[in-house]
Amino acid sequence: GGAYATVLQLASYRGDETVVADLLNRGANPNVQGGKHQTALQAALYRDCFEAVKLLLENGAQTNIDLATSILQQASENGADEVVQIVLERGVDLNATGGGKYGTALQSAAYANHLEIAKILLAHGADPNVQGGMHSTPLQEAAARGNLELLKELLHFGADPNIGVDYHGGPLHAAACLKPEAASQFIEILHANGADINIQNVHGQTALLLSSRNGHLETVQLLIEKGADVNIQDGYFGSALQAACSIGHLAIFKTLLQHGADIHIEGKEYGAILQAASYGGQLEIVDILLEMGVDPNAIGTLLAFCPALQGSCRIQGGKHMTALQAACYKAHINIVKLLLKNGADPNIAGGKSGSALADAAYMCNLEIVETLLEKGADVNFQGGDYHTALQAACMGGDQGIVEMLLEKGADVNSQGGYYCTALQAACRSGVRDIVEMLLKKGAAVNTQGGYYCTALQAACAEQREAIVKALLEWGADPNIWGGRYNTAYQAASESRNNTIKQMLKEWGAKTDL
Repeated sequence: GGAYATVLQLASYRGDETVVADLLNRGANPNVQGGKHQTALQAALYRDCFEAVKLLLENGAQTNIDLATSILQQASENGADEVVQIVLERGVDLNATGGGKYGTALQSAAYANHLEIAKILLAHGADPNVQGGMHSTPLQEAAARGNLELLKELLHFGADPNIGVDYHGGPLHAAACLKPEAASQFIEILHANGADINIQNVHGQTALLLSSRNGHLETVQLLIEKGADVNIQDGYFGSALQAACSIGHLAIFKTLLQHGADIHIEGKEYGAILQAASYGGQLEIVDILLEMGVDPNAIGTLLAFCPALQGSCRIQGGKHMTALQAACYKAHINIVKLLLKNGADPNIAGGKSGSALADAAYMCNLEIVETLLEKGADVNFQGGDYHTALQAACMGGDQGIVEMLLEKGADVNSQGGYYCTALQAACRSGVRDIVEMLLKKGAAVNTQGGYYCTALQAACAEQREAIVKALLEWGADPNIWGGRYNTAYQAASESRNNTIKQMLKEWGAKTDL
C-alpha cells in the first residue's frame, strides 16, 4: 500500500539493483500495479535507474507501446545501450516522438552525444528526418553538440540538412556558431551534402549573419566562399554587416564590404548602420562609414518592439535612435567626439532614454555629459523613460553629473517620465546627497505622479531610511494617496520596514487609509 504498491516497486524507484535482483529471484511479480508509479518498471524509469529497468525487462516486465517508447527515449538519452537493445528486440516504433523533450529516441541520443546508440537506432531503421523536440532534427542536434562523427553517420543514413529549421535554426546555423576550427569541417560536409548556404531560421537569420555576430572571421570567409549572400536581411540586426558592426569586428566588417555588403540596410535593433557601429565601439568602423557618406544623424525607419514601455508600443529608429545616443550609452567617448565633429545633432529625440544627454547622464559618464553640453545639448530636453537628463542622472546616481546639470540650468521640477520628477528618481536610486542637493535647489517635495506618486513613497518602498527622514523634515506629506502602493505607509508596510513605519506615524501618517 501507500506510495509504492510493492517492495519491488520501492527498490526499483531507489535504483537498488541488488535488492531488485534478489526480489525477482525470489519470485516477485514485476507487473503488479498500484502506487503513484503504477508498476516497478515505471518507478525505475522515473528515476532513470536503468540497471533496474534492465533487470525488470529481463524478468518479464510488460510494456505497452507508450511505455516502450518512453523507455527507448530515456535509455537513448542516458546511454543505456543494453536497455535500448532489449526494447528494440521486443519491437517498438523507433520514430515515435512520444512526450520526450528531444523528440525521437534518435534525437535523444544525438542530444546526449551517444554515437553508438545512434548507430544502433539507425541500423534498426530510425528515420533521421523525423522532426520534433528542442532542436527539431537529430542532424541539428549533432551540429549543435559539435559531434562530427554523428553528423557524418546521420548524413550517411539520409539526413536532410535543409529541414527542421526552427527557432534555433538548422544544422548549418548550429555549425556556424561553433568555434571556427570546428565550424569549417561541419560547414564543408553539410554543404557537400546539399545544405542551402543561405537558408534562414524563423528570425530570418543566416549562418553568415550568426557567424558575423559571433565574431568568427574564418567562418564568415568560408561561408562567402561557398556562396553566402551578404545582404540577406533578418528581423533583428538587418544584415550581417550590422551584426559585425554591433560587436565592433573590423576585419569582418571589411570582409563583408569587400563582397558587396549594403551599408543602407536597416535593422530593428539598431536602426541605421552607424548606430550599430557606434554601439560596437570600433572607432575605425565609424570613421569608414562617415567617409563613405553615411549621415551621422540617420535614424532607422523600421519599427521595433519596446520592452521598456511594457510592450504597449513600438519605437522607430532602433533602441538608441541615433549613432550619438548609442555611443553615449556605451560610453565610447572617442566615437562621441568623432560624431559631433562630423555634425551629429545632440538634440535629436528618441530611443529609450530620450536623448544623447540622458543616455550619458544615466550611464554616469561625466566627460561625455560635459562634451555634449559644450556642443549645444539642451539641458532640459524632454523625452524617453527618464523625461530629462537630470532625472536620468538621478537614476544613475552620479552626484557630479547632477550638480553639473543643475549648474547648467536643469529644471529641478520638470515633470514626466516613469518617475515623474528628478526627486522621485533620486529617492528610487537612493543617493541621499543627491536628494538633499535637489531639495536645496527647490525641488517640490510633494509633487504627484509617476510610478510611486511621490518621492516619499519611492523612498519608503526602497527602504531608504535616511532619505525618508530628510523628506519628512522638508515637509513631505505622508498621507498623499496614489501610485504603486497608494500611501507611503503602505509602501513601508509592504517592504516590512518597521523603522520607517514608526517614523511615518511620528510625522502624522494615517495607517488606515
